[in-house]
Amino acid sequence: MSSWLWPTTADVGLRTFAASFDALFVEVAHGVQNYLMSSESHDEAQGAVRHSGEWRITSQHAPFDPSFLFIAWVEEVLYRNEVHQEWLVDCMVRVEETEHGLVLVAHVQWVDGNVIEREIEIKAVTTHELQLAQVGKEETITSPWPDVPSFDGPGWYADVVFDI
Repeated sequence: MSSWLWPTTADVGLRTFAASFDALFVEVAHGVQNYLMSSESHDEAQGAVRHSGEWRITSQHAPFDPSFLFIAWVEEVLYRNEVHQEWLVDCMVRVEETEHGLVLVAHVQWVDGNVIEREIEIKAVTTHELQLAQVGKEETITSPWPDVPSFDGPGWYADVVFDI
């Protein structure tokens, strides 16, 4: 696992680590899904019929800002869960830079979200305390939260807060 929850006053935060920028998007999607689903649903998700497709995500607010693309991706994962009952179980992601901005291209596998029991609902993805940064070789990102480990670079990390 590469994502850990950290406490905030009235919300919940998620810190995610990954070896590459593209992998950070995959890890945060898995972290969000693990947070939402009940422990009993893990086996149900693995045994369900998988569908595949391609999701293309951009940030309308700030098309060239990687932080806003990150938020748009997490919002898309939540939207697909809630509106289309597409529960993401696996994906491969690449971020492309176009003349119109950054585009996240995700080749996804999803299952019918109706078979997944959710324990919590995320109302919104916020920019409060949002962090998205590359970690250099021999650089360490420490954690102020006892349940979240430190991370030694090289790689990428992100902190995002959810309104629950």
